[in-house]
Amino acid sequence: MTIIAILCFLLIFSGSAIHAECAGTSLLPTMPPEDRAAIEARVADLPYARGNSWLASRGEESVRLVGTYHLDDPRHDAVFERMAADIDGASVVLVEAGPEEETRLKSDMTSNPALLFRTEGPTLPEQLPEADWQALNVAMNARGIPGFLVAKMQPWYVSMMLGIPPCAIEEVNSGEKGLDARIIDRAEGKGIPIRALEPYDTIFSLFSGMSEDAKLEMIRAGLAMDKQAEDYGATLADAYFAENARLTWELGRLASYKLPGQTPEEVDADMAEMEEALMFSRNRAWIPVIEAAAAEGPVFAAFGALHLSGEDGVLALLEREGFTIERQPF
Repeated sequence: MTIIAILCFLLIFSGSAIHAECAGTSLLPTMPPEDRAAIEARVADLPYARGNSWLASRGEESVRLVGTYHLDDPRHDAVFERMAADIDGASVVLVEAGPEEETRLKSDMTSNPALLFRTEGPTLPEQLPEADWQALNVAMNARGIPGFLVAKMQPWYVSMMLGIPPCAIEEVNSGEKGLDARIIDRAEGKGIPIRALEPYDTIFSLFSGMSEDAKLEMIRAGLAMDKQAEDYGATLADAYFAENARLTWELGRLASYKLPGQTPEEVDADMAEMEEALMFSRNRAWIPVIEAAAAEGPVFAAFGALHLSGEDGVLALLEREGFTIERQPF
C-alpha cells in the first residue's frame, strides 16, 4: 500500500471512480435539498474552496499548484494533457511523497509491524461499542481482512481501509495510476528533480497529538459511509472533477452528524482536530519547502486537493506570504 493510498482516506477523499468493478452512483442529485444547501453554505465560507489548478506568483517566483485525486480515473487523461507543458517547464516538481519516500515507507511498514498494529494497550473490540465492533468486522471482512487482525490494527490504518470501497481494493493494490503518479512519471521521464513536501514517515506522526476519541470517530465516520461505499466513492470522484473537492470533507461531516450518540458540537470538535492534524499543520510545514524551491526557478507542486482550501490551506498561506493567487483552467 503506498503512502498516496493511505493519505487518500485520511483526507476523506479516497472514493474510487466509477470503474467496471465499482457500480456506485453520485449521491448529489438525490441528496435532500436542505443537506446540499448546508454543505454548500459551509464550502462557500472558505477561502479558495473551489478549483483544482492555480498559479502563485511573487515577483519572479512562480509556483503552479494542482490539487490531485489519488486513484485512477479516465478523466485524468485530459487533465494531465493540459498540465504536461507546465511540468516540463518546471525546475523542480514537489509532491507529498516521491519514489524514494514511498520505497522507504514500504520498507518500514514491512519491517516494523508495530507501525500498523498495536502491541500494547486496549484493542478495538475493547474500545468500540459492541454494535460498532460487529459492523466493523463485517466491513473489514468484505475487504478480505479477518477480525483477529482488525482487533489489533492502529485506528488510522482501519480508517484508511474503510475509506476504500471493497470493489476498489484490487485497483489500489495493483498500483493503478492516479494523477500524482502520472505527474511523477512525467517528471522522471524528463529528468526533472522530484522533491517531497514532507518526510516519508509523516504518516506515522500525524496522530500523535490526536485524542483517542477523535481516532475512534474516524472509524465511526467510515462505518457510517460503508453501506453506500460505492456511491460515496462515485460522489467524491465526481466532486473532484467538478473542482469542488471541499464538498467531500463537508459530506463526511454530514454523515457523522447522523451517527447515533453524536451531537453536532462533538462532531465539529473532532473534525476540527482532524483537520488540524491531517491538513493544516502539514500545510504550514510545506510553505517553507515551496518557497525555497520557488527561489530556484519555476515550481510544479501537486498534492491532495483538500490541502488547497481553507484559512490555513496552502493557497491562503501562500497569499499571506505575499504571493498573488490566480485560478487556472483544469
